[in-house]
Amino acid sequence: MGCATGKATRPLLARGFAVTCVEPGPNLVARARGLGLDVHNVPFEHFDTDERFDLVFAATAWHWVDPDVRYLRAHALLRPGGHLAFWGAFHALPPGFDPFFTEIQAVYDEIGEAHPGGWPPPPSEDDRAEIEASGRFGDVQIRRYLWERAYTAEEYIALLETFSGHIEMTDAQRSRLYGAVRELLAARRVRRHWEAILHVATRLDM
Repeated sequence: MGCATGKATRPLLARGFAVTCVEPGPNLVARARGLGLDVHNVPFEHFDTDERFDLVFAATAWHWVDPDVRYLRAHALLRPGGHLAFWGAFHALPPGFDPFFTEIQAVYDEIGEAHPGGWPPPPSEDDRAEIEASGRFGDVQIRRYLWERAYTAEEYIALLETFSGHIEMTDAQRSRLYGAVRELLAARRVRRHWEAILHVATRLDM
């Protein structure tokens, strides 16, 4: 679900799986269909079919689905013994993380976008409790994957401009923030750590 341009879907096709995609964005649907993907232009909450699947999979899209119905819909679409799998990517701050992120917090504070809670924030939490509380899935398995990527100032600003919180900032806020990013990274790249949290759970018979 939420296949977007198919970046996380194409590897499944390459491994020989038959994949049915659900994507609510019409422009993204057109791009995904251009890759030969079978795409339904409908939100996951409204996707309905008589077919039942072995796997319901979401890559960085599960959190956008209505929490009141997402486990119900996934359960209804799966065959007995089928699996739900989803993962999200988060900013990680392991020991030795780049001091840039502490330095730039002063600018976020200045423009009224202070990070909630203490700094640095604790590690991202997984969704085990939520999955189990749904009553629809069991045998929940969690895996964490950590990696690092280096960005120039302009590459990092381009990344920030994909985040909803930064998109919603005023022009003045972005100008002050991006100016500070360019100043702090004028002579080097920033090392940003990413963490993916993969959840896999088995459909329970009801």
